[in-house]
Amino acid sequence: MRLVWLFDVDGTLIRSYGTAREAFSEAARQVLGVDDSLHDFVFSGGLDPLLLKGVAERHGRTLSDEQTAQFWEVVRARTQARLEAGRSRVLPGVHELLQAIAAEPLWIAGLLTGNGRDMARLKLGHFGLLDAFAFGFFGDEAADRDALACLAVARARERWQEPAERCVCALDRGHHRDADARGSPAGSARSPARRSERYREGDGLGARDRFGRRRLAFAQA
Repeated sequence: MRLVWLFDVDGTLIRSYGTAREAFSEAARQVLGVDDSLHDFVFSGGLDPLLLKGVAERHGRTLSDEQTAQFWEVVRARTQARLEAGRSRVLPGVHELLQAIAAEPLWIAGLLTGNGRDMARLKLGHFGLLDAFAFGFFGDEAADRDALACLAVARARERWQEPAERCVCALDRGHHRDADARGSPAGSARSPARRSERYREGDGLGARDRFGRRRLAFAQA
């Protein structure tokens, strides 16, 4: 049976230990001229452009195109520096699960992430994970996560003639919780795709135990 796996990045494939918060805080300092640790700003489940908008509105600001470009330049530079410093890691079970998916001729791995395209490439490229994904939809391609999920499922339907029920969203617990509160997109009644088995944040995907063995058995049934 064909399955299309849709993976988020942060908290699902990798853990970055506050790197995004630090990067946005530094960009706010350099571009907006404000000192804000963003300690109470919610990043989980957000799309990058909406996160930027939220930070700007937090300080009563509207960024010009030039300021927006400068902001992302600082965010990318700080993120890359933290990656190179070893601040982030691939979560347990990720390599094993991606290898298991690659070994199944009828399974496809894709990205469904709030990260912008450049940021996702930076993070996954650093860990050598980018080539594991056949396609991706990113935070700068839709107005919200609902619309982003619909785009991903529509691509699966168009390219592989697969219905929404054959799309598995792999998200961390925080994103599931956010999706439950909003009613989507990780598998609720409004969602175009079903959710994967939940697991505790920080546990990783546990390809051979928590996520993999039972999921592989189910998928092959």
